[in-house]
Amino acid sequence: MTTPPTRWELAGEGNRGYGEHFAALVAQGADVDGEARLADALVPRGARILDVGSGMGRIAASLRRRGHEVVATEPDLELRAQSGRTYPDLEVLPHEALALDPGEVGRFDLVVVVGNVMIYLGEGTERTVLARLRELLAPGGRILAGFHLTAVKNGSRSYPAEEFVADCAAAGLRVEHRFGSYELHQPNDEYAVWVLSAAD
Repeated sequence: MTTPPTRWELAGEGNRGYGEHFAALVAQGADVDGEARLADALVPRGARILDVGSGMGRIAASLRRRGHEVVATEPDLELRAQSGRTYPDLEVLPHEALALDPGEVGRFDLVVVVGNVMIYLGEGTERTVLARLRELLAPGGRILAGFHLTAVKNGSRSYPAEEFVADCAAAGLRVEHRFGSYELHQPNDEYAVWVLSAAD
């Protein structure tokens, strides 16, 4: 199956520096675990968690420290290299979301797709990606997603909340919760954090 290039790929050099930025924050001892804290609260100890678009590895590494079995996947070669430098014990698969086969990687109690991954997908692939993420859920599993609703990031798209909800429904998912931050603030028009589950 041929898929269009992701918006992240099309942005090219415009997105370089993302991994280095977070690596510097980690080295300074900054708190970069906000998403991981919420993910950890959504599952029991020792859960199987998939981090899609794991970037430089900060969320996957944090969840591993919290005692979970984590599979990280990041197609960007430079981000995988940065991940290897910052978290050398973290294995990162090179797969894009649509290349993840439940028969190969298994199913998960939680699929994490944060850090604006959804607004960097290839044009028109959002519903297909959401359907694939649904296939990767174990019984009772959930998806944690988070992204800017407007195109404030280089090369990203605007993804209005109502469009995302419609795409979720078309992919066989339902919205359990929507928040305005990973600290569970009220929903707003800038950023959305979603907890999703299979509609059936």
